[in-house]
This record gives sequence, structure tokens and C-alpha cells, in this order.
Amino acid sequence: MRTLNNKDRIDAVVIDFSKAFDLVPHGRLLTKIANSGVDSRVVVWIREFLLGRTQRVRVGGQLSEEFRVTSGVPQRSVLGPLLFLAYVNDIWRNIESTIRLFTDYCVIYRKIINKEDIENLQKDLDWLREWAVENALKINPSKSKAVRFTRARVKGPLSYSLTDTLIPGASSCKFFGIILRSDLSWADQVNYT
Repeated sequence: MRTLNNKDRIDAVVIDFSKAFDLVPHGRLLTKIANSGVDSRVVVWIREFLLGRTQRVRVGGQLSEEFRVTSGVPQRSVLGPLLFLAYVNDIWRNIESTIRLFTDYCVIYRKIINKEDIENLQKDLDWLREWAVENALKINPSKSKAVRFTRARVKGPLSYSLTDTLIPGASSCKFFGIILRSDLSWADQVNYT
């Protein structure tokens, strides 16, 4: 808050991972959990929970053959979000900007004083793109947003990119159901009736 009161600025990028819960490869997830130092009995329990799952698809009146599920964490379960967070827990590695994870999306942000800060935030976004490829996750740039938080008048658009696609600039973003405006006004949250 002190940054914004001093008329400085913070650039933030809200990143959406497409179908994130469905794409987590079971083998890589179990390796990450095992390498985190979790008791081996817990790893075995999670393996038993994940492996051996099958599913079918019904189209009209036709039911497909069963096939094995080798990726994805069970949605609408208590463990699903926890397993996903265990899978992406190393996302912060090699990132200098601040990053916050919230299940299937994250926010990366940095105080911007000069052009070098903008370049460093873009470098972190480039690294994040590489991390996503390495971890079989897909970033959806069109659902991602770049927001500049400041109380000063700043000219020029935001020009951050992911996967060679310009991230749309926005004057606000939704964060845990709260609309954060670039000027930090609460007008969207207050009902004046």
C-alpha cells in the first residue's frame, strides 16, 4: 500500500492455467511429492488413490469402452486442490518477482520503478512459460490479464506477453471474488442503494 500511496506502481499479471486439474500427469505428481520429503507411506497412499482409475464417455445412448486415466487430479474432492498445489509448488523457482498461487491460477507482480523492472517481470513470465511446458500445463493467455496498480497517471499500455501472445491489459481483475481496480477504488464492491 505504501508503494501506491507514493504514486509508484505495481504491474501484475493474473495467469490462467487451462484445464489444469485435468492435465497433471500422475507419475510426475508422485515424483514431486516423493522428492518433497513426505513420508513414503503417504506417497504410497496417494499413488493408490490416483492409479487404477478408469472412465467412460456416454454420447447419446452409446457408452464407450473403459480407458485408464493417467493424468488429472480428482475434482470436487478434498484432495484434488491439495494435490494440484503440491504439483505446482516449485513454480516460484527462478522467479524474482512475487508470485502467489491459487489453485489453477496464479498472480505474478512486481514494483515498477524503471524499464529494467518491466524487463525483469517479462523475463519471469518467459520462465513461467517454460516451467508450464516442462510440467505439461497450458497457460491460456487470452484468459490472463495484466493490470497496472497505481494512483499516478501513467501513459502507455501494458505490453507483457506469454507464449508469444500479448496479455490483454485490464483496469481491474477478480481475485477471490473481489474486484481489484487499478486505482484501488472499492466502487465495484460497494452497493450504493
